Amino acid sequence: MLRELVRTPLVTAYDYRCTHTAADAPFVECHRDHSISFVRKGGFGCVVRGRAYELVAGSIMVGHPGDEYVCTHDHPHPDECLSFHFSPAAIDAIGDRRRVWRAGGLPPLAPVMVIAEAAQAAVDGRVDAGLEELSLWLAARFVDVASGEVTPVSSASLRERRRAVDAAMWIDAHASEPIDLARVAAHAGASPFHFLRSFNQVLGVTPHQYLVRSRLRRAARLLADPERAITDIAMDVGFNDLSNFVRTFHRAAGVSPRGFRKAAQGDRKIFQDRIAAYSIR
Repeated sequence: MLRELVRTPLVTAYDYRCTHTAADAPFVECHRDHSISFVRKGGFGCVVRGRAYELVAGSIMVGHPGDEYVCTHDHPHPDECLSFHFSPAAIDAIGDRRRVWRAGGLPPLAPVMVIAEAAQAAVDGRVDAGLEELSLWLAARFVDVASGEVTPVSSASLRERRRAVDAAMWIDAHASEPIDLARVAAHAGASPFHFLRSFNQVLGVTPHQYLVRSRLRRAARLLADPERAITDIAMDVGFNDLSNFVRTFHRAAGVSPRGFRKAAQGDRKIFQDRIAAYSIR
């Protein structure tokens, strides 16, 4: 199910909810635009130019015009995506360092996820920021971060891929709780060493990295509510130390939690400063 959210000369954004299951035969599709699809829920597989990726909540599917791709659904986790499509004029402004728009799929990247969550808050009507501005901020941050990112390619077995995706769903559901490698490996039914290696191979991040990024996604979501104290948000999402939360969030978003909240509430100066600091010239 595809629902158009906004259309401007630079950006078109869609809310996409997949209804395919493992019983449906995969089919070839083709990207028409440069696009970023943020997986906000569930997960799916993707094959682009012969390379296979597993995408879970927080992951990114990257589109390049003319590239064919096939989506697979080998696990029972229907996916939902917030998808941004950019015009040639927007791409000329944003740039394509190191051909990042041919990445295919990328693991959860904290600097991109928190901005995508702000965009979702705008879609939900919880913030006053414009979706077009958030989309451009997201794309600029994506190019800046992804230009130095190594694209993970999954060669794991179907059993290992399913186990990694199931574990990611479990981590996401329990992210506010104390979670260590032994606990999540026990849930997955594997030894900690084997689980760590296979999880990283399939999803491109370690379990701990995914846990921290799940917490940051939730924090970005909660920061849309101006009535929630930042200290309470830090504790609610699983950070036991406020300074650590502020430091980690700032490193991810490029602004402090307070600055991020102001941007999400429509502070145009923060948008302009952040976009200028990244790729848009």
